[in-house]
Amino acid sequence: MKIAVLAGDGIGPEIIAQAERILLALKSDGLKFELEPGLLGGCAVDATGEPFPEVTRQLVAQADAVLLGAVGGPRYDSLPREKRPEQGLLAIRKALNLFANLRPAILYPELASASSLKPEIVSGLDILIVRELTGDIYFGQPRGIEQRDGQRVGFNTMIYSEMEIRRIAHVAFQAARKRKGRLCSVDKMNVLECTQLWRDVVSETAAAYPDVSLSHMLVDNAAMQLVRDPKQFDVIVTGNMFGDILSDEASMLTGSIGMLPSASLDDQNKGLYEPIHGSAPDIAGKNIANPLATILSVAMMLRYTFAQEEAALRIEGAVGKVLAQGYRTHDIFEPGTQKVGTAEMGEAVLASL
Repeated sequence: MKIAVLAGDGIGPEIIAQAERILLALKSDGLKFELEPGLLGGCAVDATGEPFPEVTRQLVAQADAVLLGAVGGPRYDSLPREKRPEQGLLAIRKALNLFANLRPAILYPELASASSLKPEIVSGLDILIVRELTGDIYFGQPRGIEQRDGQRVGFNTMIYSEMEIRRIAHVAFQAARKRKGRLCSVDKMNVLECTQLWRDVVSETAAAYPDVSLSHMLVDNAAMQLVRDPKQFDVIVTGNMFGDILSDEASMLTGSIGMLPSASLDDQNKGLYEPIHGSAPDIAGKNIANPLATILSVAMMLRYTFAQEEAALRIEGAVGKVLAQGYRTHDIFEPGTQKVGTAEMGEAVLASL
C-alpha cells in the first residue's frame, strides 16, 4: 500500500505527524505500506511556484491513497487566483477524479456538552454527508470578473450533467443501504433548474434501491433542520456548494470541527483523506491543534481504500477511549477534563491503540 502524505500548510505538518505515528504503529503490527511525502498548497507555492506541482501530480497518481493535512493561509491571498493554495486542492480533486466526498458527523458521548446545541438534541448523533466534489459552481465554466456597461461583474456557472448526479446518487444510496436505510437529497429546485435536474435524477436512481427510503429537502430548510432536529437525518446527499456549507454546519454539532475526518473517493475507492478543518495559521506551531480528525481520517483510509476494517475500528476505538479518559485539546476542553497539546493527544491515542 503506497500512501502519499501531503502535510500542507499551517497546522498541517503538526497533525499529520500524529497520524503518521499511528500508521507506523500499525506497520509494526504487520500492515504493509510505504509513506511518500509531497508538497501541496502554500508550501508547494513557496518551493516551486505552483500549488499543485507536476512532481506531486505524479506522486499522487501512482499512490493508492493520499493523506492530506490542510492548505492555505492569509499570506497567499494576494497571489493571482490560479497560484493560491486552494487551487491546488481543487486541482488534485479534479486530477484524481475524486467525485464523492464522505463526511461523517458523529458525536462521541463524552463531547455532548461541547456541542453548540443542547445535549438532548445531539446525543447519539450519527450523520453521513455525501457531497459531490468535482462539479457544480466551483468548476463550472464560464466564470470570471469582467467589465460590463462600465462596471465590474462577477459570474460563475452552476452546472451538473446527468452522469455526475447519477454516480454520486449511487454512492449515497449504497451508503444508506449499509446504515439505517434513509437518504435525504438536498437541492434548491424551486429556483434553480440545475437542481431540478438533480432532484429528477436522484428520484430516478431510487428505483434501483427499493430498500432505501428517499426524501428531498430544500437547502435552506436543510440548514435549519440540522440545528433544529439533526437526528432526523441518516445520510444526506447534495451538490458541491451546498455540501461544503452543510458539512461545516454539521461539524459544530459534534463539538468541534477538529473532530471530523473526510474521504474523497473515485469510482475505484482510491481516495484522498483529510480533516475537514482548515490550516489555522493563527495556532500553527503552538502545539494546540486537535489531531483527532486527521487520525480518524486514517481510519477512513484503512476502511475505504484498503479494506482493513479491523485496523480502522482499532483507531476509532482508541480515539473513543482517550476521550473517555478525559483528554482534551484546546478546542474541546471543558472544566473537569485534562487539557493536552497536539503531540500529547497523539501520544494518548497511540498508547490506547
